[in-house]
Amino acid sequence: MSDVSVQLTAPNGRSYTQPIGLFINNEFVKSKSGEKFASINPSNETEITSVYAAGAEDVDVAVAAARKALRDPSWKLLPATDRGMLMMKLADLIDQHKETLATIETWDNGKPYSVSLNDDLGEVSGTLRYYAGWADKVMGQTIGTTPAKFAYTLRQPIGVVGQIIPWNFPLAMAAWKLGPALACGNTIVLKPAEQTPLSILYLANLIKEAGFPPGVINILNGHGRVAGSALVTHPGIDKVAFTGSTLTGKEIMKMAAGTMKNVTLETGGKSPLLVFQDADLEQAAKWAHIGIMYNQGQVCTATSRILVHDSVYDKFVNIFKEVVATTSKVGDPFADDTFQGPQVTKTQYDRVLSYIESGKSEGAKLVSGGEPYKNVGDGRGFFIAPTIFTNVKDNMRIYREEVFGPFVAIASFTSEDDAVTRANDTTYGLGAAVFTRDIERAHRVASEIEAGMVWINSSNDSDFRIPFGGVKQSGIGRELGEAGLDAYSQIKAVHVNMGTKL
Repeated sequence: MSDVSVQLTAPNGRSYTQPIGLFINNEFVKSKSGEKFASINPSNETEITSVYAAGAEDVDVAVAAARKALRDPSWKLLPATDRGMLMMKLADLIDQHKETLATIETWDNGKPYSVSLNDDLGEVSGTLRYYAGWADKVMGQTIGTTPAKFAYTLRQPIGVVGQIIPWNFPLAMAAWKLGPALACGNTIVLKPAEQTPLSILYLANLIKEAGFPPGVINILNGHGRVAGSALVTHPGIDKVAFTGSTLTGKEIMKMAAGTMKNVTLETGGKSPLLVFQDADLEQAAKWAHIGIMYNQGQVCTATSRILVHDSVYDKFVNIFKEVVATTSKVGDPFADDTFQGPQVTKTQYDRVLSYIESGKSEGAKLVSGGEPYKNVGDGRGFFIAPTIFTNVKDNMRIYREEVFGPFVAIASFTSEDDAVTRANDTTYGLGAAVFTRDIERAHRVASEIEAGMVWINSSNDSDFRIPFGGVKQSGIGRELGEAGLDAYSQIKAVHVNMGTKL
């Protein structure tokens, strides 16, 4: 193999060529420093491979490539319809390689293979196709003023965008950002999370194969504190889009302020799920299970605070416990019957365990889970039993802070006003769910809850055609849907004097 790729065989027996370099100008290259970092299999704590780590010099090279591509006729003058066709070609290639991409995603991230293949990869190609359809429909308008003026607007790309994606949905989050940015004609420098770089690097091969001109999409593996910081502060980057923790989002805002960059942030959440006394409790419990236990609980919109009317509290808890016990099978992520794989890293594993101890010490009632799960393979790996705390009080850390694991806090409420007040008593505002058969209450509560998204009688069934984002400290701006185009285009007003004389 070359010095920027390795031949690997995954635990499911699939062999493939894994790029390990930085993807700049449609080529894989070593980092200037030669530094590498390891990607770890969270199922058994072994190293999969090491990839090159970008530094500030590499960011300079990638940004220069993206700026050159922005002006190059092969991209700048490419008809928007043809740009959409390139995106369609990439989506087709992703579908053709979906088994390999899903294998890498599961190996590197720990999520069940069935989820990687059937959920994530479908969303990746679907999102790209959706925005490919928008590519030739991003347009300005004419504005009537007086007969002496002809005024119109142009919707133009922002320029070179820096995109930083998280480790919980590596390929899907890349598609969420690549889709609208490409549809609007931008060029891109994308940094995957250092915990999960492998699937994005394989995707880079398909970007080149699809026919994107060199420099349009550049991918830099690297540590956030080095490559991420250099990207955010780089004067050649016109916009930064970030998905990750609220703490990191705040730091990005500070760093971007130096050059007054446009920023889009999708950060943390502590989303409430409200169960009213007239709700279908069986359905509420099943959706609540998906809302918190899906993807090992590593979902920014996870409905991790369940608030239940006190008249049905005990009944709901019993049903929910049974759903978790019968559905949340922890195991080898490549096994067909696994619902929950390992947490992504030792750091995340330790974080969840620390919150379990916090819940115990603060007096919440642990009714399920609450310990490492060691019944997979040789007992190694970052597996945690799905954990349920009840009798949770509003001042407890497990109620107020984002845990980001298979960990739920359940409390009771007495009235609609009480439910809404307590749901809104948080610094976050990403998602929320409401379960009731009363349609008037459903719409009333959805309107009153301070969140960017509200699900009525479901949880976390997002869709790439619908805007996604939060309020308060859960972020700035929206991704997905038509609204996602606003983050990657800017409006230029053109005034034409039709006869006014001075």
